[in-house]
Amino acid sequence: MNMGTKFIINQAHKFVVMIGILCGLSLQSLAHEVTPNIADIYVDSKSIIVELRFNVEAFLASIDLSNIEDTDDAEQVSDYQSFRDLTADELAQSFVNNWQGFAARLKLQTSTSSQMHELKFVKLMVPNIDNLELPRLSILTFRSDRLNRNAVTLTLGDEFGSTIVRQMGVEKGLTQYLAPGQTSDAMQQDIVLRISAFGRLSEYVPIGFDHVVPLGLDHILFVFGLFLLSLRTSVLLWQISAFTLAHTVTLIAGAMGLISVPPYIVEPLIALSIVFVAVENIFFSKLNKWRTLVVFSFGLLHGLGFAGVLAEFGLPEGQFLPALIGFNIGVELGQLSVIAIAYLLLGLTFGQKPYYRKVITIPLSIIIAAVGTWWVFERVLLV
Repeated sequence: MNMGTKFIINQAHKFVVMIGILCGLSLQSLAHEVTPNIADIYVDSKSIIVELRFNVEAFLASIDLSNIEDTDDAEQVSDYQSFRDLTADELAQSFVNNWQGFAARLKLQTSTSSQMHELKFVKLMVPNIDNLELPRLSILTFRSDRLNRNAVTLTLGDEFGSTIVRQMGVEKGLTQYLAPGQTSDAMQQDIVLRISAFGRLSEYVPIGFDHVVPLGLDHILFVFGLFLLSLRTSVLLWQISAFTLAHTVTLIAGAMGLISVPPYIVEPLIALSIVFVAVENIFFSKLNKWRTLVVFSFGLLHGLGFAGVLAEFGLPEGQFLPALIGFNIGVELGQLSVIAIAYLLLGLTFGQKPYYRKVITIPLSIIIAAVGTWWVFERVLLV
């Protein structure tokens, strides 16, 4: 074995170790993933009411969510954990004491001028959870008196991260994905907002993409597991096509309310699908006849998971289909980005090497199987 080969193998081993460390850390951090806020806004002739689902502990700990994917990565993680340890009533009181600081980080203003609306606290609902390792989003309600009949916009500070804004009670009301610090489009009472079908579709593409990359670690590992079996285009195409077709079917059916399966059933099965694909990668080096069918079956489960996420965001009644298509396109782009990155990091560099399966496929599949097994245990017994 020459020096060049030894160097490549050493680099491959380092990459495997790095992936292992990242997956290992994910076992502890899944409950602390940063997810988009959801702001439901009601505009009538007298007032503007906002119901905001957000991570109140992160706000109290002064964590900037705009540039991290997990609260465990923040410098203030110890402060964050201390707020997580509070009871629901204690946490709510801590927020009330800091209401003015919170209100200063939000802007509700008239869209045609710089006129600001005064925000008035209404209530904060903090869910009681027995397992502090599970995520918790509190629901804050605040309001403002309507200053005039002009349209209004909402802006959240960068530190709150991304936000889904939904105007409620208005036909074809605004639904928009906001990047950190971005100002929403205008919202007005009793007006049919003229958003084209293409515009609505484009609004939901980033929502679907965001759910896969970076938020959908379980979906990322499943697609990565499909990639690891073989670098042959036909093998990957058969698997991805089966997976895409299946999750599209159940995503549409779930979004239309034709099928509904509780998350406590879907989530463990999704984790089990990751284990299956990874274990098969270890014992088989080519596409078996049953694998495509199994991948299709697991795709149905992942589609139900996507539908559950989409249900949280909501679909506009008047433009249901464009929004659904946009979300699905975003999911597909997320999957393709995972495959593209995997190919650039692994396939392009090591794909033609005789030790690829021994050094890359099997070790990474073992790690993925271990992560999936932990998720099955966690989602069945720790909820």
